[in-house]
Amino acid sequence: MESWRLLVCMVVVLSSRSIASSSTFSATPFEDDFLECLHFNYHDSKLEVYTPNNSSYSSILQFSMYNLRFISPTTPKPQYIVVPSHESQVQTVVVCSRKHGLQVKVRSGGHDFEGLSYTSHVAFILIDLVNLRAIDVDVQDNSAWVQAGATLGEVYYRIAEKSRLHGFPAGFCPTVGVGGHFSGGGYGGMMRKYGVAADHIVDARIVNANGEILNRETMGEDLFWAIRGGGAASFGVIIAFKIKLVQVPPIVTVSLVDRTLDQHVMQVIHKWQHIASYQVPEELFIQVYVHTVANNCDNNNTTSTRRGLQTQFQIMHLGPREELMHLMEEKLPELEIKREDCRETSWIESAVVFGGFPNTAPLDVLLDRTMQEKFAFKAKSDFVTTSISNVRVSLSPWGGNMNEIPGDEIAFPHRAGNMYLFEYMISWNEKEESARASQMHINWIRELYNYMSPYVSMNPRAAYLNVRDLDLGHNKANETPTYSEARIWGEKYFKGNFKKLVEVKSEVDPHNFFTNEQSIPPILTFKSMRNEGLVVIP
Repeated sequence: MESWRLLVCMVVVLSSRSIASSSTFSATPFEDDFLECLHFNYHDSKLEVYTPNNSSYSSILQFSMYNLRFISPTTPKPQYIVVPSHESQVQTVVVCSRKHGLQVKVRSGGHDFEGLSYTSHVAFILIDLVNLRAIDVDVQDNSAWVQAGATLGEVYYRIAEKSRLHGFPAGFCPTVGVGGHFSGGGYGGMMRKYGVAADHIVDARIVNANGEILNRETMGEDLFWAIRGGGAASFGVIIAFKIKLVQVPPIVTVSLVDRTLDQHVMQVIHKWQHIASYQVPEELFIQVYVHTVANNCDNNNTTSTRRGLQTQFQIMHLGPREELMHLMEEKLPELEIKREDCRETSWIESAVVFGGFPNTAPLDVLLDRTMQEKFAFKAKSDFVTTSISNVRVSLSPWGGNMNEIPGDEIAFPHRAGNMYLFEYMISWNEKEESARASQMHINWIRELYNYMSPYVSMNPRAAYLNVRDLDLGHNKANETPTYSEARIWGEKYFKGNFKKLVEVKSEVDPHNFFTNEQSIPPILTFKSMRNEGLVVIP
């Protein structure tokens, strides 16, 4: 039986990493000019630049490659990897790249599901923000400035250093980078109470296509709106976000409850659909993770391994154990949760548990930027608006405060009307399987996605940007798509907000310097806007 994994919610979220793009390009005079431009504009030995001829090039490139689907030797690689340690170095790289016709890709954590933060079909520069990860927490102001190269684990740890009664509502995976996660929305266990990460961004610093650093005041409210849920990579290089911290209680209760199919799990999931989004307090978050496990079977005195489904109910309650027990007995008694299944802890310790670490792990594991397990995978996402009978995939509940925030408050549109989010993932060992076998895995998840069509949102069939999926549609290399072409995938990610994102892009980056396979396109002229139906002719 094929080895596969279905994962909803606790999937690594976007930031940016993989490896890909056109194979290593031969040096050209233009590229020599690029290096001269860097040295002329920035006389500082701390500006780290790696070429394929450097011995450290491969290790720097692969350090944050979390999807091994892009590790093939034939996968294209960047002309240069630049690792800035100061904002001004990012400005220089942008100016020199634009001057010499090189595309820019930016990587903050390396979790882009389709590798768009480090792949391209044209010659490109990779800006790795790993050295720009300073975090300045101001408890008195309930805020923090966070550089884009920081990880979620680092953010949580630094907040807890200053206060155990403050937290931040973002994702579970501690190695996910802030730059992509926050700008794509960023949901997690406190979403039903506080919304997504992008809802709590109050300022930002971004390098635009002219190499200027803009903050909220100088960029204007339209661009500030766009980079909160619209994906910042279409508009510039995010350097830092200022975030508003939230209050967390001294006691947070967590529970990871495993159930197999023979424990009536399908009935539990069916009931979960009806209560998890709308019938429980916003302090309670219950997500469902369905995955395969290996089972040893004895048959005629021989032992064989068979794979079966297992479901884990991942529960976080912003409050004490007794409150959680009462809620579960009232709302989901079918799960038969026991007191010993529930552990009282602090919010920061819950981040360790939901980060996949043992209960006994020290808090500083959140500072580890590496992942213990890497694999090749393909992922897809769906939003569900009505309950499904006999659900067989993983789910993450919406509802709570998410229903109170308007869908156009920021660029992230997925609010009221959604019951939960599906994330599908299939994974395999890229080193042990052939290209044909890998394609079979990808075809399998595509078939599953097609099968689910009648049961999920439609018109458009919505998707979550941080679960990047090029199957939804993509831009062609070296071409700026029309509005009609880009809306095929754009409205799936952004719904009615896509039109405004195009308008913002047209204003701040009309020549489409910041581009990738699913970047927001500019509409360059009044005539093209009229032809695309974006303006009303009196």
